[in-house]
Amino acid sequence: SSVNLVLIAGGVGINPLFSILLHIADLHGYQEGKGNRHTLGTAKLYYSAKNTSELLFKKNILGLMKAFPGKITCCFHVTQQRSQICKELQPHITGK
Repeated sequence: SSVNLVLIAGGVGINPLFSILLHIADLHGYQEGKGNRHTLGTAKLYYSAKNTSELLFKKNILGLMKAFPGKITCCFHVTQQRSQICKELQPHITGK
């Protein structure tokens, strides 16, 4: 049976978790190419920062979500955002 993964990061604490996400993406890509011998679970990232400019790897994370819909997901949280949030991030942002 598959195991789902929940990752929680704040600020620069995303660095090791981003590496884990990349590895998960590689495994999902390998699985798609080789058939379903192993069942991989989903990965859900919760990532918080003061504002969207401090969300490191945000474009890369959005790309992984697009490449593996439903398999890799992320909920970004900002605590001190003062400016408009870009349209690309709006569906995935909580807090203000």
